[in-house]
Amino acid sequence: MPAKTSAASSARSAKTKKSAPPEEAAPQGGMGAIPFAGGTAFRVWAPHAESVSVAGTFNEFKDDAAPLKPEDNGYWYGEVATAKAGDEYKFVIRNGGQVLSRIDPYAREVTNSVGNGVIYQDDFDWGGDNFRAPAWNEMVIYELHIGTFARSVEGKPGTFDDAIKRLRYLKAMGINAIEVMPIAEFAGDLSWGYNPAQPFAVESAYGGPNAFKRFVKAAHEHGIAVIQDVVYNHFGPSDLDLWQFDGWSENDKGGIYFYSDWRSATPWGDTRPDYGRGEVRRYIHDNAMMWLGEFRVDGLRYDMTLYIRSVSGNGGDEIPEGWSLTQWINRDVAERFPGKLTIAEDLRGNEGITNHENEGGANFSTQWDAEFVHPIRAAVIAAEDAHRDMDSVRNALLHSYGGDVFKRVIYTESHDEVANGKARVTSEIDASDPEGWYALKRSTLGAGLVMTAPGIPMLFQGQTMLEDGWFQDTDAIDWSNTRKFSGVTKLYRDLVRLRLNSDGVSGGLTGQHIVVQHVNNEQKVIAFLRHKEGGENDHVLVVANFSASNCEGYEVGVPVAGRWAARFNSDWEGYRADLENFSVQDVMAVAEERDGQPAKATVSVAAYSLSIYSLAEAEGR
Repeated sequence: MPAKTSAASSARSAKTKKSAPPEEAAPQGGMGAIPFAGGTAFRVWAPHAESVSVAGTFNEFKDDAAPLKPEDNGYWYGEVATAKAGDEYKFVIRNGGQVLSRIDPYAREVTNSVGNGVIYQDDFDWGGDNFRAPAWNEMVIYELHIGTFARSVEGKPGTFDDAIKRLRYLKAMGINAIEVMPIAEFAGDLSWGYNPAQPFAVESAYGGPNAFKRFVKAAHEHGIAVIQDVVYNHFGPSDLDLWQFDGWSENDKGGIYFYSDWRSATPWGDTRPDYGRGEVRRYIHDNAMMWLGEFRVDGLRYDMTLYIRSVSGNGGDEIPEGWSLTQWINRDVAERFPGKLTIAEDLRGNEGITNHENEGGANFSTQWDAEFVHPIRAAVIAAEDAHRDMDSVRNALLHSYGGDVFKRVIYTESHDEVANGKARVTSEIDASDPEGWYALKRSTLGAGLVMTAPGIPMLFQGQTMLEDGWFQDTDAIDWSNTRKFSGVTKLYRDLVRLRLNSDGVSGGLTGQHIVVQHVNNEQKVIAFLRHKEGGENDHVLVVANFSASNCEGYEVGVPVAGRWAARFNSDWEGYRADLENFSVQDVMAVAEERDGQPAKATVSVAAYSLSIYSLAEAEGR
């Protein structure tokens, strides 16, 4: 990305750098290509341009056939009567001796990341779609990557239409929210998506904007919310027409959309957006509102907010305007789209991320919780029982932000946790036999904690069918595993049903309350209690055995004497034939103090297994 700076543009830079206040930086009438009855209006921000025109299929891509007129604050505007929806176009920007052909930064559709913009008419028929996402305490998220979640043509990425065909599986699993890895247009056809070249355009290899709308609409018809992953900590770094967009730059850096000093540095190049510049703040804000409004997604997951709020994440190089940008966007999300979720991937245990801005917080609804995933993965992956630390497990169960347990998303697998030198939990447990007994037992023990601990639980694609190895954008999910490991899928389905209280017997798992009343580091057993309001079918007891030995006749404290019904046993042979089918039955708790509780229950839990009970009938009823 060579830097070219004309003397004229440098002289103008100081003047144009003074932007309107962040919340007032947008001109009237919208940005990009805006079709209307008399043609198409075009508006672009290019403060250092000497002239701007629009070239496209409607004028044989002639550089000077459709000039735009300058507006205040470096905007350019014009109307072209012959331009219509579906036409391809580019902006032609002149700056000194430079003649630059640029894709519209606001293009909703492109031919590809190095091609042309496409004039997009937003006339999608949403039908009767009036979907409302489930309450956050009644949500189970499934993270997926469109290119590998479903694939109909070998060697090519899966599409939104391919993914639609798999929604029935998720619905049958009880999944009621999906988190879609980034779909903004990226370089090439295969990518994780964390390299956005055109932030407003939907990836052409996946099917483009209308295909994504079909996907969202279909998900809603299946009762599934869609949470969109967005990348605002950097753009690109390749195929990036935003780079030195209007020909101006300082310090050989990215020009008007990017920082031009030490704040530009990210792990992905000098590509951090200038969060202090009003037009750039508006650009990112508009992008967030687009996904929620035009595409009707039910939430946003921000990639690595650590690099929005700081340069390196090591302290001492904070970016206050990055923090205030997230405050502004999240505030507007809450006001314009009540109930829609904003998730931060920050992974530094920072309570301020999910605090309200009145407390100095960033206004996020919830955040991925490193304080859960790392100790739980460590406990199930450790080769020797002696190396499993029940105190760390207890701390992971009890962790919360601001006293609200649903301000965290908990998981054992995500796209980051199963790549970048790490693998699926099954492969981390036993790389030589990731489908074997140990891998099955301990990976599902971890998943059982995800589904019973307080927080918003999340699964990663393939986890429910014992996918092994690590995540790659070239390696599609093997859907034949749904038949090969149909019992494992049932195990996860049963856990989801309990987590959502689908049968009315496990209401406590949707509540705020947890008591870890029993920690046995010698025998590697931990027991905890969950409740929402209290009472029958609300009090839930979870007993997890992290050792190779079965526990029978094992005493734990409970809050109420009476009959506690066995609701789940991860060792049941119905989940796989090589399981022991260790007996887990209803138990009668007696009024005898144990573990600081007024009653005790004598329970059973198999090796590397999890048992779930709930109060079915209090004593004396």
